[in-house]
Amino acid sequence: MARNGYAKGKSKGHITTPKELPAKAIKGRLGAKTKLCREIAREVAGLAPYERRILDMIKTGGSAADKRIYKYAKRRLGSHKRALAKREDIKGVNAAQRARQAGA
Repeated sequence: MARNGYAKGKSKGHITTPKELPAKAIKGRLGAKTKLCREIAREVAGLAPYERRILDMIKTGGSAADKRIYKYAKRRLGSHKRALAKREDIKGVNAAQRARQAGA
């Protein structure tokens, strides 16, 4: 809101021109370097024991597999959002393994 130079009212205060600020970097965006480091770490270290169990649950399947995987991941990771993200991540790992087996 533009200031009008008066001491009272909604737009009170000394008249100034707003400062032009450069665009800020968006917090939380995944950079190329970080992505590469995480891929290498996953390749070298493999899956954590709880991630292997989730992968096993995906492979065995069943009617309520998604819900069981979600509940297990939520218990391990602590939040709804993280559990859903982990479930999709491990599903991606499973799909990559199946694609590798089909290709080889």
